[in-house]
Amino acid sequence: MHFLVANEILYCIEDYCIKAFCKLRTSRSSLTEDRSKMASIRCFLRSGKSAVSVVLRREFSKTSPAAVQVNVRDALNQAMDEELERDEKVFLLGEEVAQYDGAYKVSRGLWKKYGDKRIIDTPITEMGFAGIAVGAAFAGLRPICEFMTWNFSMQAIDQVINSAAKTYYMSAGAQPVPIVFRGPNGSSAGVAAQHSQCFAAWYGHCPGLKVVSPWNSEDARGLLKAAIRDNNPVVFLENELMYGVPFDLSEEVMHKDFVLPIGKAKVERQGTHITLVSHSRCVGFCLDAAAVLAKEGVECEVVNLRTIRPLDVETIEASVMKTGHLVTVEGGWPQYGVGAEICARIMEGPAFNYLDAPAVRVTGVDIPMPYAKILEDHSVPQIKDIIFTVKKVLNM
Repeated sequence: MHFLVANEILYCIEDYCIKAFCKLRTSRSSLTEDRSKMASIRCFLRSGKSAVSVVLRREFSKTSPAAVQVNVRDALNQAMDEELERDEKVFLLGEEVAQYDGAYKVSRGLWKKYGDKRIIDTPITEMGFAGIAVGAAFAGLRPICEFMTWNFSMQAIDQVINSAAKTYYMSAGAQPVPIVFRGPNGSSAGVAAQHSQCFAAWYGHCPGLKVVSPWNSEDARGLLKAAIRDNNPVVFLENELMYGVPFDLSEEVMHKDFVLPIGKAKVERQGTHITLVSHSRCVGFCLDAAAVLAKEGVECEVVNLRTIRPLDVETIEASVMKTGHLVTVEGGWPQYGVGAEICARIMEGPAFNYLDAPAVRVTGVDIPMPYAKILEDHSVPQIKDIIFTVKKVLNM
């Protein structure tokens, strides 16, 4: 800004001096001499502009931004692009992932770059293309199998559980199954009961699978790259409502070799009064609730699970030992849910003796998802529900 203003000032001075010089020309000066002098003035002024430009650049320039904004959709796209480029064994298949760029545009541009052999459109038959993907993994390839939503994975659950999850173990490690099943999970908006289940607890129940549930762009990028490189079958649960949400990513995160370890949670916010444990979109709700509660003197520690299986119990225990209180938050149903597992682990472990109040769950309502907007809002956790529960646990 300062540089532009200084340049404008110098241009004004240049024009003024040239006009003044023209007015003061004597009759003895020839046109050639006039032009020569005018050129000299321009040269002087321009050299002055260059000098000022250098000074201004030194004084007002800022270092390049420490972070760039990338939405979750693009973070997933970048991760797949970089892994496809890094390893020719990686390929993507699913409904409309190629020519249409994906139902949610997560695979945008990949078909044009890698062609039909690496980005494969499939018929609408989840059991069929999931089976093909598992067979390809048995053969040594590294497929990424996209379900248009995880609700449709019910058509292919035999392939996910009986074919993929169990083979590595049953072969005593002789047969790796390097496959990633990915797609949007949980409730969206206005899609009713058939398209609104959260499958974190469903697949988290099954040994042989790794189950990942990212929240932000860093999670999406680092965990998807780790999942593609893993020799175990990985269930990768994205969230449709998070695809377009931008987050700041550092230069380190944007590096092609950046990966996040599967099975390690992250403390997103430090706190001393109560621990909030969550995954996927509800992590953002917890952070928003924590910001509101901080104004009332309540400091919440927010733990982003990142991975459902294996579960990072150590990070949760360490937080509970510090705060003495625990609330779990998830979009899925309460019965046999992720929060239920966390509460059981805390009760069975050393952190139980540090609790000053019972652990409490905030979950989706135990009903099929309604279609009506007002009923839908009452069926999934909201920020106000988290705040209410925290105050209840703290006896406020």
